[in-house]
Amino acid sequence: MRKILLITAALYATGALAAAEVKPEAATPTPPNPVSTAPLKQPDLTKLQAALNGEKPDSVVPSAIPGLFEVTLGGQVLYLSEDGRFVLQGDILDLGSRANLTENRRGELRGQVISAIAEKDMVVFGPEEPAKYTVTVFTDIDCGYCRKMHSQMAAYNKEGIKIRYLLFPREGVGSESFNKAISVWCAADRQEAMTKAKRGEAVENKSCDNPVQAQYELGQKIGVRGTPSMILEDGEMLPGYVPPTQLAQMLATAKDQSTAQHQNAGTKSQP
Repeated sequence: MRKILLITAALYATGALAAAEVKPEAATPTPPNPVSTAPLKQPDLTKLQAALNGEKPDSVVPSAIPGLFEVTLGGQVLYLSEDGRFVLQGDILDLGSRANLTENRRGELRGQVISAIAEKDMVVFGPEEPAKYTVTVFTDIDCGYCRKMHSQMAAYNKEGIKIRYLLFPREGVGSESFNKAISVWCAADRQEAMTKAKRGEAVENKSCDNPVQAQYELGQKIGVRGTPSMILEDGEMLPGYVPPTQLAQMLATAKDQSTAQHQNAGTKSQP
């Protein structure tokens, strides 16, 4: 949906050519030019890892700005100076392409995280026909707009949208909403229990092995700050409630743009 632009800087050192004398009567083929490649520079991570209590970044690569390195931690993106002294937290905008390079990278990371979660570990509400679009939603049982969204589930499904819930009790581990989420997950029919809980009806208290805390912590890691938070198929995050018809229009537009971009890329690659 958004064009991801990552410019990776590489430093190459070329070895000097030694010119050899060639005798006319015994000419020999010139050997290939030797080229040595110097390793990519890496920033000093000492201070950063100390600030992170020893936690290692997921990746460290040169950013689009010379001398500044992109550091990823979960779904978060930071920038680190080469000497490791300065950390920048914010977005890099490319004024040429008008692309938000940092948000594009976050979307890529979120997409990778969400794609690694199986639907058996979600509460899924899908249309009877094959879904046109899939949206993963971090939801809270007691959130007002989460309840409004759920009350329109039939309309989302009618638009061809499959809604996949991940549990994100905003009040945190051990809260009333957290315990309700566990009861929903442990119910014999999770869809029915979710619908009852979203209506404010009592759900039988149950306990079992559940992913509630893991999903809550995952949401925090990738930048979820409120509910509902929708993660689209390309990793873009839409914070807040979006009505069914409007969401379907947004998804259709995004799909058309993505198709056009792929077609243009294919045309340019042809000789």
